[in-house]
Amino acid sequence: MNEELVKQEKTQPRGMRFLTFFLVAACIVGLDQWTKWLVRRDIPMNTSWLPDSLEWLSPYARVFHIQNRGASFGMFQNGNIFFIVLSLAVVTGIVYYVSHMEHSSMWMWVAAGLYLGGAVGNLIDRVTIGAVTDFVSVGTFYIFNVADASINVSVALLLILFWLHEREPSKPLEATDADENS
Repeated sequence: MNEELVKQEKTQPRGMRFLTFFLVAACIVGLDQWTKWLVRRDIPMNTSWLPDSLEWLSPYARVFHIQNRGASFGMFQNGNIFFIVLSLAVVTGIVYYVSHMEHSSMWMWVAAGLYLGGAVGNLIDRVTIGAVTDFVSVGTFYIFNVADASINVSVALLLILFWLHEREPSKPLEATDADENS
């Protein structure tokens, strides 16, 4: 079954993979920016919101509007220029890596799109308002946003893909694969 999927992915047009990559990234950027816009518009800074019917949930989850000028977990506050440059480097690196991927699983392209979308979503905030809008507060964990969640899901997906790849028995290259690489 796994060999059949690999053969299907090898015959899938490269353009379709790029389309998937950019569509995933665009959807994440759109959802991220829309949710941040709603939070900035409707919830005052440093306040939380939860519908009255879900008040029992407040110790565990709520919407809490903050502006993060640092990195994850609030580290490195006031490093906006550094993080803009770092984000631009990450975005460039992802696009470069994806443009050189050969016969990778479609899930690898999805993971790259999730990461790109998250990086661009937070980059837009840093450039336009000088900080990243965070609003998802779960328990005592740090407050995050759609872009952060997308990056974390991407990393988890990549770890799973690498783990699955390592578990596969190594097989010699088929003649057609060797011919393609020469």
